[in-house]
Amino acid sequence: MEGKLLLQQYQKRVEQQLETVLQKTCDAERVRLAMNYSLFNGGKRVRPVLVYMANQLLNGQLAQADSAACAIECIHSYSLVHDDLPAMDDDELRRGKPTCHIAFDEATAILAGDGLQPLAFELLATDNGLSAEIRLQMVSVIARDSGYLGMVGGQSIDLSNEGQQISTEQLELMHRHKTGALICASIEMGALSSNHASKADLHALKSYANAIGLAFQVKDDILDIEGSTETLGKPQGSDLQHEKSTYPALLGMEGAKQKLALLNEQAHASIADFGDAAQPLHWLADYIVERQY
Repeated sequence: MEGKLLLQQYQKRVEQQLETVLQKTCDAERVRLAMNYSLFNGGKRVRPVLVYMANQLLNGQLAQADSAACAIECIHSYSLVHDDLPAMDDDELRRGKPTCHIAFDEATAILAGDGLQPLAFELLATDNGLSAEIRLQMVSVIARDSGYLGMVGGQSIDLSNEGQQISTEQLELMHRHKTGALICASIEMGALSSNHASKADLHALKSYANAIGLAFQVKDDILDIEGSTETLGKPQGSDLQHEKSTYPALLGMEGAKQKLALLNEQAHASIADFGDAAQPLHWLADYIVERQY
């Protein structure tokens, strides 16, 4: 199936799955609405798509990957809600819509993020379609890659480096944690969900995920300069405003684009041994570097 159609199919699937996640009303209705607002704020769903693609590459069943796809999107959405807060990046737009703390209020946004995070673990822990062993492995992966050794650690490094000049090595370390860790978690959980993942499979897929995870951030840095607020759905030039170190700032725009091309090559090479079965992942790597938002 053509890559774009497959992307749309998986995006639609995870959207349908997520719609059931927060259906139940509760006594804390305002925070539920804020969580729902943040989950359905127009994301590309790249991480759930990676879950499904890894599952299918290893001949898994899509139903086995649904809880992992929803869980990773819950974690990603929570991270964006907190990332936008006044104490962090203080952004008012996310995907062309008011950020959660603007649409609701700061306290509710914090609680919405706090609610989305444990929801991810609940989804994994209660999936009776997976063995207890696979569920435990998935919980371990998402806990590690979303915590201080992964995404949270990367965000901390990012905040501590605002207004400072850092090296390209430090920048890469930060982004491998902040952006790359969840992308790696997506690939790993998708592979685990198939019940057919060998150590060699996981090694190759993690190499792919490391390459596209960093490529995703390099492309974001480029778009922050070359994109428009209307296209990006967030203020153009926000990295410059927050005095963040970026690849164009350290390497120049041409150097950043060369870095992006190299990472794309590495991504393709890392999954070459899977043959034609990996075509969706090859397509996704190109999509990440060619996207305009």
